[in-house]
This record gives sequence, C-alpha cells and structure tokens, in this order.
Amino acid sequence: MTKLSVCLIVKNEEKVLGRCLKCVKKFADEIVVVDTGSTDSTLEIAKKFTSKIFQFAWQDDFSTARNYAFKMASGEYLMWIDADDVISNDNIRKINRLKNKLTAETYMLKYQICFDENNKSTYEYYRERIVKNCASAKFKGFVHECIVPFGRIVYENIAIEHKKTDLARDKKRNLKIYQKHIKNNEKLSEREIYYYARELFYNGYYKKAIKNLKKFLKMPNKFLPNIIDAYVIISDCYLMINDLRLSKKFLIDSMMILPPNAKICCKLGNICIKENCYENAVFWYKTALNSQKNEKSGEFFENDYSGFIPYLQLSFCYYYLNDYKNFKAYHLKAKVLKPTNKIILNNDKFIS
Repeated sequence: MTKLSVCLIVKNEEKVLGRCLKCVKKFADEIVVVDTGSTDSTLEIAKKFTSKIFQFAWQDDFSTARNYAFKMASGEYLMWIDADDVISNDNIRKINRLKNKLTAETYMLKYQICFDENNKSTYEYYRERIVKNCASAKFKGFVHECIVPFGRIVYENIAIEHKKTDLARDKKRNLKIYQKHIKNNEKLSEREIYYYARELFYNGYYKKAIKNLKKFLKMPNKFLPNIIDAYVIISDCYLMINDLRLSKKFLIDSMMILPPNAKICCKLGNICIKENCYENAVFWYKTALNSQKNEKSGEFFENDYSGFIPYLQLSFCYYYLNDYKNFKAYHLKAKVLKPTNKIILNNDKFIS
C-alpha cells in the first residue's frame, strides 16, 4: 500500500484539532503538523496523534508554511487538510480504498464549506487534495493558496467538510496579508488580484473591489471560473451601492463568455423582483432550474441556486402574479428540499 502523509499548518487550534486528527488517524500513514506560533494547547493535542511536529515562523504567507509541511513529509503521496476540517466515516473508507490504487499525480476531492440547517452541503467545489510527492507539489499564493494540478488528474467522489467553530476570528486577516504584500511593492499575480478583490468585497470596500476585478479581467492567463465569478462579484458590488443597471449589466456580460449558471440566473431574477418585473423573474428562475452543472469546471457551486432558491422565489413571484396554483406548487417543491426552513414554515402558516 502506498504511504500517505497528511500535512497540517496550525495556530491556536485547540478547539478543533483533536476532532480533525481523530478522522485523519484512520487513514494516514504519517501525520505532519507545522505550528506557526500557538499559545494554547494545540501542541499538546497534536502530540497525542503524531511525533512529527515542527515549529515554523509565520511569514504572512500560507504557501510558505504549507510547503514546509510538505518538505517534512516522507510519504509517496501528500495530502493537505485544515484543522477545522472533518471527514465522515464513509469518506474515510473511500480514502482508504483510494490508497490502494494511487497512481496519478493529482487527485481532486470535493471541499464542502457551507451547510444548511439539515447539515446538507450548500457550497462546494473540487480542490487538489492528494498529490504525488515531487517537485511539482508546491503551493502558490500568499492567501487562498493552491497547488496547480499537474500530471494525470483524477476526480474522486470523496468529500472533506470544512466545519468552522470560531467565527469570531479576525475577518480582515486575509485582507491585511494582501495589503502588507502590496505595501512592500510585491507584484500580485492574476489569481492574487482576483482573491484580493474578493477580500475587499467581503470587507465592504465595494468600489475598490470593482476597480481590482476590472483590472483582473484585463489581464492574461486567467482561470475561466474566476473570470465568471469576477463578473458576479462586480455585479454584487454594484448591487450593494444601489446601482441596479450596472449590477444587471455585468451579469448579462458574463453570458458572452459562458452560458449562465444557476447562480447568475437567480441573481438576475432577484434584480427583476426589485424592479417589480415578476414575469421576467420567473423566466430567470426557471432557467436556473434547467442550467447544467459541471462539477469538474473548478467553479464554486452553491447548490441552493439549482433548486431551493429558484423554487422559493418562483412561489413568491407567482403570488404577486395572482397565480395561486403555481404559488402553492413551487412552495411545495421548495418544502421537499428544506422542510424545516424558517421561510418555508412561515409560508406554511400563511397558506393555511
């Protein structure tokens, strides 16, 4: 069986590290933990699972730390994971089976990062998760670091769940890292400008986000899903500053590159509702329901845009169009997907 090393970088992860490593120990042949300055009981917890624990001075660069963890690993294959990730028993069994047939250079696994009230994944995408231990296995990027997939690439139906417990952490952490590198006159790559703009958006700097995303769109060598997402975020920025015209324009402009995905269709439907154009909104929500999903495209998939959201919004639209038959029909379709959702329960009371 091929030796698999699982590598983590950690700092003050006492609340979640034990939970993660209990999963990892069920399939890892080696666990490598790189600590970047913990002051809590993180190291004591790590010692219960592995002796391969290393100290590394934090340099405001996630790639540098992750690459050091890879350097300390001895397995033929390397897997990265975060301390607040968990893996279900079913997916652990799948990883153990995969270990018996590791031959490719890059294995893409699902990363599920948001969940609804029923613990069902609502936001997921494929990430390069297991790679062959070689010179190409290197992370790039100060923040939102990644390994450029190399060699033969295999997609596996295995999911890693990102389950944060500490939501009070510094929300500007990533933005501050980018700002520090910019202040030091370090040139950002196309991908880094895209993610820097996302951080600006998340922190409410909408005009700066628009400026950097437009800069990104003019650059060469862009990743196609990032291009589409850039149009969507620009649209969201304009929506936040109450410019419906430009918000709609950038969603429509994205269709010149690829057919609209479910998220874009739903966002266009939402704008139509704001404009009281309910029939147009119906068109976009129905288009969302019929849109094709390509999990291997590299896109971020928010699953509710392909079912629950358009069903819910269609029921809303049909109510205002005085079509009570379709109002109830689409409400019931949404209810099948999320029977305990608060909006569904309120609509149930309204209908009764």
